Formats: sequence, C-alpha cells, structure tokens
Amino acid sequence: MDFTTLCIHGNNEKYDETGAVSVPIFQTATFARPAVGQSTGYDYSRLQNPTREHLEKTVAQLENGIEAMAFSTGMAAIAALMELFSPGDHIIASDDLYGGTHRLFFGISAKNGIIFDLVNTSDISQIANFIKPKTKAIFVETPTNPMMQVTDIAAVSRLAKQHNLLLIVDNTLLTPYYQQPLRLGADIVIHSGTKYLGGHNDTLAGFLIASDLKLIERLRYIYKTTGACLSPFDSWLLIRGIKTLAVRMDKQQQNASILAAWLCKQNKVKAVHYIGLASHPGYEISKRQATGFGSMISFELDSEFTATRVLERVSLIQFAESLGGVETLITYPMLQTHADVPFAEREAKGINSRLLRLSVGLECVDDLIADIEKALLED
Repeated sequence: MDFTTLCIHGNNEKYDETGAVSVPIFQTATFARPAVGQSTGYDYSRLQNPTREHLEKTVAQLENGIEAMAFSTGMAAIAALMELFSPGDHIIASDDLYGGTHRLFFGISAKNGIIFDLVNTSDISQIANFIKPKTKAIFVETPTNPMMQVTDIAAVSRLAKQHNLLLIVDNTLLTPYYQQPLRLGADIVIHSGTKYLGGHNDTLAGFLIASDLKLIERLRYIYKTTGACLSPFDSWLLIRGIKTLAVRMDKQQQNASILAAWLCKQNKVKAVHYIGLASHPGYEISKRQATGFGSMISFELDSEFTATRVLERVSLIQFAESLGGVETLITYPMLQTHADVPFAEREAKGINSRLLRLSVGLECVDDLIADIEKALLED
C-alpha cells in the first residue's frame, strides 16, 4: 500500500459499529469488565485506549515497526527510553542535539548515573573512537537540530551491531515519509509527534517505535509503569494530522527549497544550512538514505543586530518555538530551543547570536520571501 494511503487508512481496524468514518474519541479513564476474569481487551487508559491504539498501529506501519508507543510529549518518550539504561551505562550521542534532549541527558539522566559522550555522528570514526566496554547505545539525530548535520544511518548501524549496541534515531525532522531508520538498521525510532506528524501546532505528542519483540516488551513495561501516555483526544488530533502528512511535507519541502536558494543569494546571509542544497556536506548521504530533504532551514546572518531585526520585523512569519506545523515559524536557537546548552558548546557548533532557524510552512513561498526581504532592508 502506498505511504499516502497508509496515512489515511493505515489501521483499518474498527472500534465501533456505527460506521463512523472518523475514529471515535474514547474519552474514558477505565473500562468495565464483562465478568470476573474477563476483559474487553481494554482495562485502563494508561495501559491502552482504542483511540491511542489506532494511532499507535498507524505510526508503527508508517515506520515499518512492529509496535509504536504514543507519549504525552516527545521528551516524555525520550525520558522513558532512558529507563532502559542503568547507572554506569555509556551512551554516544550526536553533538548537535535538540536542546531539550541535551537538558534531559545532562540535567537528569547523568544525575542517575548514565554517562554521555557527544560526538559528530556524521563522522563514523569519531563514534568508533568513543566506544567503551560500558557503551550500550548510539543516539543519533539526523538531520540534527539546528545545524542540519546528516548521519549515515546504515553505516552507524553496522558499527553498532559489531559492538552489540542499540541504535536509536530521532526521526522528527524527516518523518517516516522521507526517512525510515528501522529499514536502515536502527533499533528504536523517536518522534516528537508535536511537529510534522501532528502538523498543526495544536498539540503535544511523542513516539517510540521498534521492531524487536523483546525490546518492545521492555519498553511497554516502562511505558505502562511511568505512565506518560497520550490522551484519547490528543491521539485523535494526531490521527487527523497524519492523514495529510505526505501532502503537507511535499509542499513544505517545495517552499523550503525555493527559500533556501533565495537566502543563499542575500548579501546579509553568510551561511545557509539546508540538506537539500547540493553544497551541503550531507547531500549525497541524504539522497541515498532518504526520499526527501524536509523543510527545516538554519541560516547565519552578518551580525547579531541583523538577526534580532529580522525577528522583530517579520510579520507573516511568526517568532515562536517549535516546528513542523502549517505556519512558518522562525526561532532564535541560542535563546529558545538551545538556551540550556552551555555557551561554549553552542558557540563551537555555530549556534551563535547570528543564527536563526526556519520551519517552513504551507504559505505561498513568494509571501514568505517578501516577509524576510522586508525584514532585511536597511532603514
């Protein structure tokens, strides 16, 4: 079945007998049992709810996994994932992580005894150099947020398997429409469903997807025990959002490609980070492991003054955190998404006072260009 059809009809299991085309919202905390020792298959919504189950089965199919688990946020999903590990375990992670992931790793997981090394995972030799006897996993964002570094998932998978390590891939920026890490050898895929899967900037969600049954059993135990499950109504919003995932991403990518090329020609723009540009270091890897480039652009301006002026002058584009929605958003990573990353680390990665990040939406691209062009004009 084609991916676009799966988005709409991925899980064709029926949960009621009314003929409702839209999946019902089973807004209930608990379920009555028919008799002693019997169950309808649903007992308590923390364990499972029919609306959430429909969503999870759909996402599992889209990512070519056996099961997906839907969480209240993307960070809740990563926090639960960390419960796979014990004090003293070592994890190698991308050094250009989303700021919230960095905060979790070093503010909470490290306190609990998990050891992290951050490396440029686009360089396989760097990963190999940091593998130790206590290493248990490699955690990769690709593309990374906000510097858009690309990691060769298949190559890292081969290295991970040589050392019996889990390979965990955050696939938020490309989604299963453009990239399917489990097919490339990953063990666990993460999503902030808040972003492209939801697609409308109206709810929070997170996902873990896996294909190994023993691993799924461990994750399900953590999931039901820690309890950060997605609510029935938010599950329904994600179901609705996923129906248009493919058409949204194609249009957003088209807009981003035009906008990135335009930015490259602007005198005040000193660097453009978009994986769809042939000049991007990860361009060839992206073409090999993904079917699209997505719609995330980071760009560096000539000065902090220009950067702040753009943020204050744009009107159609909104100065707000998050990404992946139908509206184009512009973000100042050093003060927003990555404010908790130590200054020296930010600067070393290029997350400086001149860097802005664009999540390109569905507006007419000419209007988006006009908005930025106006913001770049001298007084």
